[in-house]
Amino acid sequence: MTLGDIAYSKRKNRIKCIRTIFECIAVLLIVWTLWELFFHTKVYVPYDKDQVSASTDTGFVALSYFGVDRIGNTSTLIGEKQLREHLQAMKDQGYVTITQEDIENYYKEGKPLPKKALYLMFEDGRRDTAIFADNILEGLNYKGVMMTYPEKFDHPDPKFLKPSELTDLTDSTFWELGTNGYRLEYINVYDRYHHFIGEVDPLTYAMMQPYLGRDYNHYLMDFIRDKDRIPAETMDHMKRRIGYDYERLRDLYTDGIGYVPQVHVLMHANTGRFGNTPSVSRENEKWIRKLFAMNFNREGYSFNNKDSSIYDLTRMQPQPYWPVNHLLMRIKYDTDQDVTFKTGDERIHDWDILKGAAQYKEESVIVTSLPENQGLIRLKNHTDDSDVHIQVRLEGNSFGGQKVLFRGNKDLDSYVSAGIVHGHLIMTEHMGGKDHILFDKKLSLLDGVDPISIDEDKKNVQMGVLEALTRYANTKDKAKAYAAKLEKTREEKPKTVAEGGEAYEAPESFHARLDRQLDIKAVGKDIAVMLDGKEVASVETTLTDGSEIALWAGWDSDAWSQRNLADDVYDGVFERLIVSKADDSTVIYSTELKGMDKVKFDVKQKWESVLDFFLTHF
Repeated sequence: MTLGDIAYSKRKNRIKCIRTIFECIAVLLIVWTLWELFFHTKVYVPYDKDQVSASTDTGFVALSYFGVDRIGNTSTLIGEKQLREHLQAMKDQGYVTITQEDIENYYKEGKPLPKKALYLMFEDGRRDTAIFADNILEGLNYKGVMMTYPEKFDHPDPKFLKPSELTDLTDSTFWELGTNGYRLEYINVYDRYHHFIGEVDPLTYAMMQPYLGRDYNHYLMDFIRDKDRIPAETMDHMKRRIGYDYERLRDLYTDGIGYVPQVHVLMHANTGRFGNTPSVSRENEKWIRKLFAMNFNREGYSFNNKDSSIYDLTRMQPQPYWPVNHLLMRIKYDTDQDVTFKTGDERIHDWDILKGAAQYKEESVIVTSLPENQGLIRLKNHTDDSDVHIQVRLEGNSFGGQKVLFRGNKDLDSYVSAGIVHGHLIMTEHMGGKDHILFDKKLSLLDGVDPISIDEDKKNVQMGVLEALTRYANTKDKAKAYAAKLEKTREEKPKTVAEGGEAYEAPESFHARLDRQLDIKAVGKDIAVMLDGKEVASVETTLTDGSEIALWAGWDSDAWSQRNLADDVYDGVFERLIVSKADDSTVIYSTELKGMDKVKFDVKQKWESVLDFFLTHF
């Protein structure tokens, strides 16, 4: 054997040894992860007696999450990391979780609750919720309520928990069970142009949802109606139909887990009573009182007290895009109690928080508004330069507004601002208590998106609905009929905007997020703005002397949602903010991480991207 062969063998053995070590580490990590996910080393410990309020007036907060996954980049499912931050914040405020029994004792026997009591629910009975929320609950000693639809018990869909798994959850002591009702089904559905669709199951609804407005109802909330909104069923049929759902719910739970969960959530919320008509309401109320000990009938506000009815409770549904201070702001004003907002790392001390709350997180500053109001923070200790170059990525929700204020005086009585407000790029001069518009244009127009006509949108809506009905038709004949209508609709030639058709104004999505790069350059009276690398505005201002810089976030009164009536808080997310001198590019201020912090952040981001890719595609 030659020396080269020996060296080669040694190198090969080293590589093999290193590979073996990494494989062992990978296996250990997998085993540890599975252990963390599926095995409990702790037991839930109820709150101490010394945490109980001396009064029965303190009430309780109810939070309900739609579901949890690892990433959280959907309109409904919150990410594991974000949920952990939310619940840790509640823990830090002193909140302890309570149970169904605690609530029953509070209303029926007058027993007081803890001073800061939290009833925590997770809806829809998703398996990923159990996987990703379970470890968080155990770590915080929190008890959650898993709400389910028993109709899903007999379905092969792996997304939903089965009875044996629900039993395992309750055995862990960190969970108890509730119900969203027998099934999720929609009736009296119309598209956004009020064309009648009828009854729709969840899969079909999800596919056609982009083409709907708010003109639909849940299966139990109303009579089944025809296209003219006239009841298509008798009173007796309505009662039998509603009764069937409750009876099936009772039987499936009894067969599957041995009892009927006593916590019920009525879908949809905020109907006033238990349905959209008095007779439907009475029928639902009869069954709810017969089968359940308590019922959540409303959504939007989080706080319940002794004046609430145990059958008319309210819950707040935190959205996946809520930063932690959004949740805390809502809790503060729902309960009328002080909270301690999260500020993030110490770099937040570079800013004066003038209104609302602010958090420094990684390379972002998040500004949270007061309810139905604004959030405002001002940069400290900068130079007196009025000629500046400001770069920032705006990543807040599309509803509401986020702006950079510059050229401000000390009291911010005057300033120039640039930002995005409700889908528009807006630049203003603020003087004498008034805003003077310098520039205002819709983002879609700045992006060069050709407007479509209302007639064209009507065609798109009809096609989208027909595609959904074709895909999920329950017979071949129905599928063929819908497909034929789809082809006929596809051949139609609606009038375009260029042909004189009225332009369609698309509503902003409540879940849409901004992701726009804004570059502002102010030199003398000239201000130039670039959006995503493209110059879009060049204006003149009379304000040339001020040097104060601030970040503004504002709630939009148009951002009303039946889904969350009370969400009147907005968060501006300002990522990678860089303020430089306009003449020589000297950096005055930056939120970018530096050195090893930057390296670790970038590595973490890349690792998360890789992990998300594999979890999504494999």
